[in-house]
Amino acid sequence: MKKLLISLFIIFIIWSLCVFFNVFKGFDQSIYNFIISFRCDFLDNFFKLITKLGNTKTIILLIFLTIVIFYNKLSLYLSSISVVSSAVMIIIKNIIRRDRPHIFRLITQGGFSYPSGHSMISICFYGFIAYYIINKTDNKIIKYLILTLSILLILLIGISRIYVGVHYPSDVIGGYLVSAIILIICINYYIKGSDKND
Repeated sequence: MKKLLISLFIIFIIWSLCVFFNVFKGFDQSIYNFIISFRCDFLDNFFKLITKLGNTKTIILLIFLTIVIFYNKLSLYLSSISVVSSAVMIIIKNIIRRDRPHIFRLITQGGFSYPSGHSMISICFYGFIAYYIINKTDNKIIKYLILTLSILLILLIGISRIYVGVHYPSDVIGGYLVSAIILIICINYYIKGSDKND
């Protein structure tokens, strides 16, 4: 676990430095242009809907629902991981201070670009829900189904941020990297907490 966290942290630092020094300019522009080249009315509406699944209002609503419906460890951890993810995102954004893409936007979005907050919350929030469900069931079909759906949702939210024109690909990847670290730490605390209660 420690080796994985250290490896992810080193990769994230290197990735962030590359973003800061604009190393990914060509990569970002080519992938950005490729993704927005697929724009059409159907995909515009589809990705506008998908991107809302990573909005702050949506996440707050989902957390509230888990508190009302379950009122257990899940709601506590989802609240904690969302707050930590948001705090880390704000800190990094204000360190890197990268401007967002200025052209071909489908939605209005303020603030700095790196890392993608939607990408971060998608891994932290939906990733922890997926882990929680998988950990609670013995049915292999359900495990694989939840894993597949969660990965697909996380990827679609990341792609949606590029598609609607408010993030570069390196913003999304950076968000995935740092949120993977947060998710692993949160899961580790959850496992230790569960062991103490057993």
